[in-house]
Amino acid sequence: MRPRAMFLILGSAFLAFAWSVAPAHPPKADAAAIAISIANPDRTAADRERDSWAKPQVVLDFLEARPGMQVIDYLAGDGYYSDLLGRIVGATGQVIVFNNAGYAAYMGQELTQRFAGRRVPNTLFKVTEIAALKLPPNSLDAALFVRAYHDVYYTPDGAAGPMGDASTMIANLYTALKQGGVVVVQDHVANAGSDPVESVNKLHRIDPAIVKHTFEQAGFKLEAQDGTFGNPADDHSKLVFDPAIRHQTDQFMYRFRKPK
Repeated sequence: MRPRAMFLILGSAFLAFAWSVAPAHPPKADAAAIAISIANPDRTAADRERDSWAKPQVVLDFLEARPGMQVIDYLAGDGYYSDLLGRIVGATGQVIVFNNAGYAAYMGQELTQRFAGRRVPNTLFKVTEIAALKLPPNSLDAALFVRAYHDVYYTPDGAAGPMGDASTMIANLYTALKQGGVVVVQDHVANAGSDPVESVNKLHRIDPAIVKHTFEQAGFKLEAQDGTFGNPADDHSKLVFDPAIRHQTDQFMYRFRKPK
């Protein structure tokens, strides 16, 4: 056999072998596990009512929620999503329920009641300031911010400054995520070009471009956007708690991925 023919045969065989052992596509959301978690009869009537405007099926699908995940619910508040995620990730996964001291104090009773008796056993509670949060490198599959990312820029009454530094927070989160891990950010839209400190402290809103820039600066790639929570009737001038717009604000939802 001529050398060239032998080379072509061996080359073709190598490519076929390489194709056969190439890694599969990364796992996607487990729609059935998400649906079962939302339908769980143990959930409260208040949570079921909240589902109508929170649309957790959309958010958790966008997060690629599935059994076995290691995920942090960042500034988790009353733990609405931590509860849902804990049932989805199952016994082989874990949900870090993270609040800073301010969030924990505000939501303390609701959070305690929700998880009383270890009703969602694969949850790990962390209460510390954002700058002090320690997460092991390459330990997380995903992170979730639901209408909470903006509060990093918020200055509570009597505080010397904002809750945290967004750039440092996201850089630390980048280190904590595994390659291919994702972060989903859902938040209230502020007008383009708004100073985040001003828009957050006045309206609890943030310019999506600020979020995108901070994540990309840390090395994340904006992979997808979801328009489910958009509302063109919201002119971005009202406080998000205003009864005229509450639960109906114009919101963006981004998915960032740590490149492999």
